Amino acid sequence: MRAIGIDIGGTKIAGAVVDELGQIVAHDRRPTSASEPQVIEDTVVAMVQHLSAGQAELGETVVAVGVAAAGFIDASQSIVYYAPNISWRNEPFREKLQERLGLHIVIENDANAAGWAEFRFGAGRLVSDMVMLTIGTGVGGAIVSRDTLFRGGFGAGAELGHLRVVPNGLPCGCGAHGCIEQYGSGRALLRIANELADAGGIGQALASVRARNGLLTGLDVSALVEIDDPGALAALRTLGSSLGQAAASLAAVLDPQLFVIGGGVAQAGDKLLEPIRLAFLETLPARGYHPEPEFAIAELVNDAGVVGAADLARHYAETI
Repeated sequence: MRAIGIDIGGTKIAGAVVDELGQIVAHDRRPTSASEPQVIEDTVVAMVQHLSAGQAELGETVVAVGVAAAGFIDASQSIVYYAPNISWRNEPFREKLQERLGLHIVIENDANAAGWAEFRFGAGRLVSDMVMLTIGTGVGGAIVSRDTLFRGGFGAGAELGHLRVVPNGLPCGCGAHGCIEQYGSGRALLRIANELADAGGIGQALASVRARNGLLTGLDVSALVEIDDPGALAALRTLGSSLGQAAASLAAVLDPQLFVIGGGVAQAGDKLLEPIRLAFLETLPARGYHPEPEFAIAELVNDAGVVGAADLARHYAETI
């Protein structure tokens, strides 16, 4: 059975037809405006109709559609309580799509969808308990426990980026202070890199790039990490240390077999995993008295959202 996965971003919508093995067999991508909810709905409907028609020509049937979006989704996977990048407030998105498409629809948080894809088809496919941290502009999270995606009592669980790690720390967009998102995200990496550039010393290369380009970007820092620049590596180690400490706290509660690290910053690979592992082991309670989880880089990269959303929708269709 084939399903369609839709991943709604701030400037584009990605869609794909995904088979039972997690393989993408057809895809589509369209620009859209996050400030126009009706345009987003119309675009999603058009993409699903286009992808479904292509499958029908091949004699294949699409059984369900999964939609991944950043925000709080209710426990029934139908209503978007709140979306930070889209003007959705208590939006009955599943009902609207079902009325227009006549298909089984599932709405899912984007980090949950990506985490599920990694669990089913990527780095977590050999374990039953997994935590994923997605390190992009912010920090997203997903939890799989006993082969089941954790959503919480109201559907809005696993907001791991808002685990507080520094009392009275930096202010976060969520309204709290000291969230891991302020210390372990792509934005945090840029802030740390700029601080090193200001200080000189090992930050000289960072300062030179900033002076030449007018500002530092994530691509600038990534390029310097790739050539082992001391300043860029120091920034990455600081970031990794914060993530490792957060992972130790999560391990004390969830006891996962595996942490999967995804998102754009994860392209640094072992250069990021090394400081995460070190800080994790230094912080882990009762170290040495029980098995310790492994750490791995996510495998599905940009396809995780559509693959996970499609697979969750397929599972939903099979149970009703």
